[in-house]
Amino acid sequence: MSTLLEIKSSVLRQVQSRQSLLRKAQTPSSRETWRSTGDITSADGGDGGNGEFFERMKSILQKQENMQRSAQSEGPLESRAPPPPETPGQSRAAERPSLTRRELDLLYEEGLYTTVNRVGVASGEYVTSEGELFRYLQEVFKVGPDEHDVILQRVKEAKRASYALKVSVMEGKNLLAKDANGYSDPYCMLGILLGQSPKETEEKKERKFSFRKKKDKFEKRSSIREVLPARYIQVTEVKPETLNPVWNEHFVFEIDDVYSDQLHLDIWDHDDDVSVSEACKKLNEISGFKGMGRYFKQIAKSVRANGTAGAAVEENVDDFLGCLNISIHEIPVAGVDRWFKLEPRSSTSSVQGECRLLLKLITTQRDTVLSKKDSYTIIHEMLLCQILEYEHAQVGMEPYNWSGDLSKPAWTVLSHHAVQTDLSPLQQAIIRWQSYSKHHQVQSMDYSFLLELLRSIEDKWNPAALHRELEQSLAESFSVFTEYCLALLKRMREVFPVTSTSAIKRFDFLLRCLGQIHSMQAFKRVCPFRNELQVEITAVVKRSTLEWYEATISSFKPEDSTLEAQLRILVQVVDAVHVDVHRSQNVYNKLFISTMKVDYYSITYRQLEKLAADDVSAAMERVCGTLEQEGAKMTQSMGETLFELYITLKALKQYREFLPLKDAKSLALCGFHEWFKTSIHKWLQIVHEKSCDKIRKVVEVDKLEHVDALSKHSSSAVDVTTCFNQVTEFWVQLAWPDSAGAFVFVTRLTADVCSAAVCYSELIKRKIEKSQHGLENKHLTNQLCIALNNIEHVRKFLGNLPRSMDWKSLEAAMQESCGLEAKEQVQKTLNAQLLSTDLDLQREVKRMIAHLTDKMVYDLKKYIQHISLSPDSIHNDDAVSPLMKYLDDTLVILSESLVKENLDRVLRGLWTLLLKLILETVAENRGVSVEFYGRFYYTAKALVEFFHAEGDGLAVEDLRNEDYKALEEELRLNKCSSNELIEQYYLEKIGQQKTLKQTKFGRISVKCYYEASEQKLYVEILHAADLIALDTNGLSDPFVIVELCPHHSFPKAKSQRTQVKNKTLHPVFDELFHFQVTPEQYKKRFACIVFTVMDYDWLSTNDFAGEAICRLSDFCGPDKPSVPGGVKNIQPLILHLARPKPSDKPILKMLEARTSDREAQEFVKKLKEIEKSMGDGD
Repeated sequence: MSTLLEIKSSVLRQVQSRQSLLRKAQTPSSRETWRSTGDITSADGGDGGNGEFFERMKSILQKQENMQRSAQSEGPLESRAPPPPETPGQSRAAERPSLTRRELDLLYEEGLYTTVNRVGVASGEYVTSEGELFRYLQEVFKVGPDEHDVILQRVKEAKRASYALKVSVMEGKNLLAKDANGYSDPYCMLGILLGQSPKETEEKKERKFSFRKKKDKFEKRSSIREVLPARYIQVTEVKPETLNPVWNEHFVFEIDDVYSDQLHLDIWDHDDDVSVSEACKKLNEISGFKGMGRYFKQIAKSVRANGTAGAAVEENVDDFLGCLNISIHEIPVAGVDRWFKLEPRSSTSSVQGECRLLLKLITTQRDTVLSKKDSYTIIHEMLLCQILEYEHAQVGMEPYNWSGDLSKPAWTVLSHHAVQTDLSPLQQAIIRWQSYSKHHQVQSMDYSFLLELLRSIEDKWNPAALHRELEQSLAESFSVFTEYCLALLKRMREVFPVTSTSAIKRFDFLLRCLGQIHSMQAFKRVCPFRNELQVEITAVVKRSTLEWYEATISSFKPEDSTLEAQLRILVQVVDAVHVDVHRSQNVYNKLFISTMKVDYYSITYRQLEKLAADDVSAAMERVCGTLEQEGAKMTQSMGETLFELYITLKALKQYREFLPLKDAKSLALCGFHEWFKTSIHKWLQIVHEKSCDKIRKVVEVDKLEHVDALSKHSSSAVDVTTCFNQVTEFWVQLAWPDSAGAFVFVTRLTADVCSAAVCYSELIKRKIEKSQHGLENKHLTNQLCIALNNIEHVRKFLGNLPRSMDWKSLEAAMQESCGLEAKEQVQKTLNAQLLSTDLDLQREVKRMIAHLTDKMVYDLKKYIQHISLSPDSIHNDDAVSPLMKYLDDTLVILSESLVKENLDRVLRGLWTLLLKLILETVAENRGVSVEFYGRFYYTAKALVEFFHAEGDGLAVEDLRNEDYKALEEELRLNKCSSNELIEQYYLEKIGQQKTLKQTKFGRISVKCYYEASEQKLYVEILHAADLIALDTNGLSDPFVIVELCPHHSFPKAKSQRTQVKNKTLHPVFDELFHFQVTPEQYKKRFACIVFTVMDYDWLSTNDFAGEAICRLSDFCGPDKPSVPGGVKNIQPLILHLARPKPSDKPILKMLEARTSDREAQEFVKKLKEIEKSMGDGD
């Protein structure tokens, strides 16, 4: 199956290609220009200033958006302006010959004859004045008074029209029930009563006429004919067992005198099975009114006697149900369709119910030339067409919107003519349609009115009532009107522009008219072999689209024969296609879908897309061939043209979203981006070069002043980010669909933007360095702050680069096409570029901040020295206040000049500098008074609060960094007394012992028990294990010194020692010691027992083997349980030994610096002796 589809697609492509070549060959003037030669390369890639380059880029990027916005807002710019003319004279209707003067005179005679022979009651919509109607007809036919008199005289001398009454007995309702079953068997007898004298009329008021009286007492009048033909009496069928009969029977009666004759109708209940109508037909004629009464009596007898008059029996007569008497002269012009209430024949009669009749007066014979020569339908159409020309000419405002409304005189003449010639509603509807549709093709009318005329035909359609002649003329009118509309469809862009409300409205109703015609029963009957409308419209749309495209190309004239000029023409052509496609999707297609069920958008889009793709692909083949030549370099103007062409094609391709899914798969523009691959690489190089050139220029002209009162950066930062934004917007608009190619382009664009950002930071730094000589410190500081803000402004832009360039979509596309590894590669590559650039920018920022803070070192040292040299008698606030004021003044300036991020960076740099300077000052002044360190300790705390600024400055966590903690510890310890330092020393050792795990120096097992009643601490040294070997024989001679520390807390407690255990690393001592310890002594946190393991050496000083320490409060206190047997029954404690170097402790250095403190010097001396005794054993 797939092979068949491939073959079919291949053949289709070949056919389309041949058609395209044929079309191009047929129009050399408009299409051969794309095949001419031209040069797109140049040794000089610059065609203008950088500012102009980016302005052009901006205009290109905004172009499609502006076009889209313009198209969306496009509408009735001049809603009241008339639509473009529909160019009358383009149809067969416009080519019909005009009537000759002779024909007009005959038609005028017909109009006068109709006027003179008017009958019926005229309603308010009719003109009753004969003179007014004559004057109107004179204006319509342009007949002078003399000529009028001649023709009128001829009409008056002609034979008057013969009249007839068309009667339709439709139905009855609510009749009396005369039979035992509760129903009746009603039938009607109706006929014309000839004109009567006034006396007879008065007598009729007393007793009404009936066809079934036994004896008539009326005398014969001389005004009444002696003989009444049988055709004057008609009878309907009998409807059995009903009180609401439906007859729907039609009769025609000749009228002698329309002013005095009457229609009489009786309704009877039939009591026999013999047909009344048959009996009526057996009798031929009667004499006078008395004869008429006897006639109906004979009919009844005939019925009962089965047609034999002499056999009737008087008793079984039919029952009377009611009667009607209607004067002929009371019938309206257009006839009447109404319910008539039944009347009794005398005051004693009982009747009820109504009967519905349709009555219409017509002429059966007309003495005019036209009526003898042509049919009434032709004559009526000619009369209507002539009146239409006149009526339309009288329309002053918007004649193109004339809805066919006629004046009263016109309506009067046409209505009387239609009635007199007995035109049915269907015939009138057809004639109106034919006349108006022909007139419309000569002079435009309202299409909605034509639609109503078509619907009127459909509503009244009855093929049985249509004669062949009218059927043929209707078919021709449908065909001519369809051809006329299709001709307009071919020029719809010109005749029905979307900018004209009235034009679009007319186009909508034009399509509805076409749809109505081809869906009508009448059309299917009279035009059975006509093509499907959708097929015809599709063909017309395709021809129209091709002609429009060719005309569009022809309308653009290239400036020269170069390929670049041809590409610029292609841009304009595709722009025009874009606009046309949008209009077709947004306006025209909705009309075609709703009225024709034709997908106009799909037809035009696929055709225009293919035409544009063929032309662009041919031009791009030559472009790529030129660019791939060695040493070829794209000119800037060519790059801009190609980029604009790409953007325009991309916008055109996006309209495929509105196509049905099946139609969107095989479009010519599906892979159009591949045509631009080579040129995009060249274009990116131009963009990068222009970006770097612009950055250099904006830095040169930057005065390092705030761009406005709300900004803290200068103009160059704005220009640079604007430049970068245009580059990223370039990528967004490019929307490269191939994920692999997109990755290459994004990587390159990101690298270009990043390198340009680093270049900018270096340029702005050099500008500061060059301008710092000769500047005041304050002015230089302000410039440094602006430069920092500029870099931060650019850095923020780079931080948004992943979002602005939509890296996530790229990652997802790469993962979908190449797997998870490809996605990770994208993340790694792009993030590495950003991270590297960010580090480079931060390094530049740090250098500039260091440059800024270096300007403050001298002042800071001066104020710190003021603190250090302040006498002890001065309050801390007074000593610190100069430094605080300087910092406050400085930071006020910095906070006003720097953005938050840079202010934080400067604060951190300044904080680091302050800590460094204070620490150096403290280090230079060791051994001074405690008050000295206390003052700097106070200064450090005050600086933390100052830099934190109640949450508006640096975070407390950032302030209390490692440098601060070291300074704080240094100051805290230095401001302590010697005893406090010694106590701190032992506190640290206790903490270290608790964290000590297994060591290489061995361990010692001891028992400690405090006897509260005796206030004695018992200490039993059990044994040691895995001691280090400190003698040459690989062993040691260990002993243990036990002492309570610090000594100043236990002045009476002397240190004690065990026996020496020779030549062993696992000595067993089992020796018990005790110390006098008060509760006040063991409650101190620093109070502890120190176990020092020494190696006995009788020829030299003993060697230090290790020590362990434990807090006294771990064994002493009221919360410790009393153990029977004391120290002998408690669990031993295993302590790991350590060999620390006391000289590494800052506390030892502080104590050593206190040369005037004897206790401090002794403590240091003892520790140094221990350290010295460690030898090489560590």
